[in-house]
Amino acid sequence: MVTDKVEKMNSVLSDLRSSLQDIEAAVLLSSDAMALASVTSGDLDEDTISAMSASVLSMGERAAKELKRGVLDQVYIKGDQGYLLVMHCGPEAILALLVNPDAKLGVVFMEAKRTAEELSQLF
Repeated sequence: MVTDKVEKMNSVLSDLRSSLQDIEAAVLLSSDAMALASVTSGDLDEDTISAMSASVLSMGERAAKELKRGVLDQVYIKGDQGYLLVMHCGPEAILALLVNPDAKLGVVFMEAKRTAEELSQLF
């Protein structure tokens, strides 16, 4: 049963990565920063992505609350070599994406939201 769930999670992430070539890594992690499923390329480490993403999301939630910006929807960081996009997948999981710098962000955001909703159905 658990194996089927993990396979489904990996399948959803693979589908996302296949549909958007600009995604270098897609990691689904638990709220305590443990990688549940991932699709990565090259030397990207899912544990590092998980730890950093959970930390970024936590700081984003705190900032949104303290600055009275409402409930946090997503956090993204832009670097000269690409983006980190982090968002909730329901109350129990987090989706983190590493995205190439030339990506069309509107499409990435739309597909990330759709994927997060699909993954949240698995919990």
